[in-house]
Amino acid sequence: MEVNNPRYQHQGIHVIASIFTIDKGKLKILLIKRKNNPFQGKWALTGGALYNDEGLEDGLNREIYEKTGLKNIEVKLANVFGRKDRSPVMRMVAITYIGMVDAKKVEVAKDTLKTSNAKWFSIEEIPSLAYDHNEIITDAIKILKEEILKTDFLKVFFPNGFTLPELQKVYESVLEKQLDRRNFRKKILNTNMIVPTTEEKSFEGKKKAKVYKFKRKEEEV
Repeated sequence: MEVNNPRYQHQGIHVIASIFTIDKGKLKILLIKRKNNPFQGKWALTGGALYNDEGLEDGLNREIYEKTGLKNIEVKLANVFGRKDRSPVMRMVAITYIGMVDAKKVEVAKDTLKTSNAKWFSIEEIPSLAYDHNEIITDAIKILKEEILKTDFLKVFFPNGFTLPELQKVYESVLEKQLDRRNFRKKILNTNMIVPTTEEKSFEGKKKAKVYKFKRKEEEV
């Protein structure tokens, strides 16, 4: 690599998070409104440019905190968007992530140095966004639906455990379809992600059912 070659210059990296929640059975995503150009006044995903002295997730965590006030959001790597004209300033390659938070347990900053608002949008009501963020959300939702039966994305909603009917309702909201109770039970138990407890509880007024918890990482084999 010839460091002084001008073809290597004037490009950077964006780190961008699609942060989802479940609200009254609906999948929603967090968007922020930009204060500055480019795309001043437009809604966008949470993220920004990576500094040249920080790691990818360090930069993402900084951007999430600066623009939403949220800390310690667990994220998973999603994809790379590299179209050379995706930013009007200079070439910016986007590294994207997916995260899940319980919106009832966090407070999102509405006004920051670089944002004038923040809001949870249902997937059906997403406006035209800055950059290629609409494409990034479409990709994130696709990944979320593909991975949800293989990963513990939803553990943030159930710190004290869950019944299988309770978990099924959340899965149905993400997948946007009804699931057969027996098939869901079989699939989720075969994932090796959950472990039964000695507790039982009722859900939506129905008879009590066994409570499960997502396994800790050290319990997985």
